[in-house]
Amino acid sequence: MRRMSGFTLVEALIALAVFAILLAIGVPRMADWLAASRAASATRFYAEGLALARAKALAHNGASRLVLTPNTSNGQYDWQVDLCFPTPEDPCTASGDWSSVEDAVKPEEDGGEGYTSVARSAATLPSSERMTVSPGPDGATAVYFTPLGWVDTRIEPRMMRIDLEPTAGAPALFPASSVVLTLAGVAATCDPEAADDDSRRCPQ
Repeated sequence: MRRMSGFTLVEALIALAVFAILLAIGVPRMADWLAASRAASATRFYAEGLALARAKALAHNGASRLVLTPNTSNGQYDWQVDLCFPTPEDPCTASGDWSSVEDAVKPEEDGGEGYTSVARSAATLPSSERMTVSPGPDGATAVYFTPLGWVDTRIEPRMMRIDLEPTAGAPALFPASSVVLTLAGVAATCDPEAADDDSRRCPQ
């Protein structure tokens, strides 16, 4: 009878050792890849918030704002888009009658049409130990839009830029990037480290 083939104990131990080595190498690499992927999505996360705030102002013919608040789980910033309808009595300044996640906005006559604020969590973004998110200038964490979609320059301080970069001392797994906002209310992503003649470079 032919001898039945199979793994010997030595062969099985060698296979397990090779598998352990590959696992030891692959798991950190996979974790780094996931962190880099999540960091890249962070730029889109904040750009989408700014774009939504402008779109809501135009769609409702009202004032809107985007406000950043710290996320307690990872140290990054959540965002929330609120809506307000200006009146002579309430020009929708920072202390105006704004919508919230629980309560609808209250414009004249129609009671707000049930519109509540839109909030998004930054819990899926890399933690502040890996990525630093710096809104500005001067640490401003809110920006207001007029019913025409322009940035409301009457309200200070106003956030016009969000910079994202690897945290000092952490592995540089992703390139620095920024989201900048024009006075016309249009958000765009850019590369703060690009050459001066590169169209991707952020405005100074």
